[in-house]
Amino acid sequence: MEWMLITVIVTALIFDFTNGFHDAANAIATSVSTRALSLGFALVLSAILNVVGGILSTTVAATISTGIVVPSIVSLPVILAGLLGAILWNLLTWGYGIPSSSSHCLVGGIAGAVVVNHGLAGVQWMGILFKVVIPTVVSPMLGFLAGMLLTYAIGWIFRSARPAYVNRHFKRVQLLSASFMSLSHGLNDAQKTMGIITLALFVTGSISTTDVPLWVKVACALAIGLGTFTGGKRIIRTLGVGLFKMSASDGFAAQTAAALVMQGAAWVGAPISTTHVATTSIMGVGASHRVRAVRWGISRKIVVAWILTLPASALAGGIIARVFALFSLR
Repeated sequence: MEWMLITVIVTALIFDFTNGFHDAANAIATSVSTRALSLGFALVLSAILNVVGGILSTTVAATISTGIVVPSIVSLPVILAGLLGAILWNLLTWGYGIPSSSSHCLVGGIAGAVVVNHGLAGVQWMGILFKVVIPTVVSPMLGFLAGMLLTYAIGWIFRSARPAYVNRHFKRVQLLSASFMSLSHGLNDAQKTMGIITLALFVTGSISTTDVPLWVKVACALAIGLGTFTGGKRIIRTLGVGLFKMSASDGFAAQTAAALVMQGAAWVGAPISTTHVATTSIMGVGASHRVRAVRWGISRKIVVAWILTLPASALAGGIIARVFALFSLR
């Protein structure tokens, strides 16, 4: 089954690449929309810091490799089916410019494939509840609240300054917030694919523990960095312009708020959706100015995509796993 292991690793890296270009907007949309950074420079900066963030920790990778499904019953075809289901939903939402969650695509795809082959007992439901579902609900709320509070704080600190002065200086400071956001994105998202590859190596006996090998860290970090560099221009427009018109200080507040939430989640091993957090942080910033400043019609479409992502990717992973089973691949 060496060919199957190679196929799984390559497919996982392709997913990591699609994760990068799908989620590039999370890190740089606000900086580009406020014209603090050019699109080209922002993509290069984000790609480099995605790579750096990807090799800093493996806490989220451990959750993916051991905390979502039962490792001892998982096979390579099941992992491959889950990955393909995740990629399918990722590409579909990217094509429509919808900032859905690559994290939930992956979790849903793998869980759906496992259920088809091994039943409900093959999934660690409590792990999904505490490491995926609860953080999914809480992290966007924290992003919204943090974005709102940071905007209020900036407004109070610079209440006597001229708007032109504030905007000019925050365009410079956005370089720091964009860097922090990109580092946090790599720290969270690159690890998910590390966990999948590590799981594949473990179930085949290629490694004796679920510790992430160095070459896996580097490969996944580079894949998501390359994906980020190719960019997600459609989703950048949705996040950077579609939700509400931002100033440079708004962009700084949104990026910093999202990055703080993502950092916290990464260090406790919760594979949250960076898309959810980035989007709600922007909503929180907009709502702090005026509730009507946020285009809630677009927001509702994004929320619907969030709700659909886990079951839709699980369904896709399950269907592909069933097709594999018909050809005696289990």
